[in-house]
Amino acid sequence: MDYLIYSVEDDKNIARILEVALKREGYEFCHFLDGNSFLSAFYKRTPNMVLLDMMLPDIQGSEILKTIRKEERFDDVEIIILSANRMVMDKVDGLDLGADDYIEKPFDILELISRINAKVRRHIKNNTVTYKNIEIDFDRHSVRKDGVLIELTGKEYLILSMLFKRGEKVLTREEIYQALWGQSAVESRTVDMHIKSLRRKLSDSKGQFIKTVYGVGYRLEI
Repeated sequence: MDYLIYSVEDDKNIARILEVALKREGYEFCHFLDGNSFLSAFYKRTPNMVLLDMMLPDIQGSEILKTIRKEERFDDVEIIILSANRMVMDKVDGLDLGADDYIEKPFDILELISRINAKVRRHIKNNTVTYKNIEIDFDRHSVRKDGVLIELTGKEYLILSMLFKRGEKVLTREEIYQALWGQSAVESRTVDMHIKSLRRKLSDSKGQFIKTVYGVGYRLEI
């Protein structure tokens, strides 16, 4: 199964149980003992799901959660908190920060696997989105128009996927530039050139699908 799960867990026994159970289910699995090694790997190869312990030896789980959720390109990453803290407010805080689920330790491994499988089924079912006659498959990083595959560069695909996730809300030039080059400074011409190329490939030269919001950015016309 082409589904990658990262575990951030400093308890080696729990990590071993997770590894055996998840690999038996057919998932690709990788374990990290601390937050720094996890984040380093996360930016090199982003997983589909993260099992996150909140109490780590270096970075607190809440800070890792904030780091992931502040970037829109990681919105599709499922995050399940695994925590020994049973305080209701900690559970609420974790979910408010962007976690998709919260499971208390000690947990039943069969229940955890069941929850993971349910999320994966929804991921497989819902990870293709269609607006008008354009379909984007987030798993395969592919785009089709009227059923015909459109060849996009990596940057063009990222821009289009961000627009799809934003819907009718405006995606600013600053957000696009930050996602593509990891910098806050904006070179409007560079962003506009990528939009122009993307429109050309989608036969949208008049901007009827990707609308320009002058002085701000772009949005989809749905």
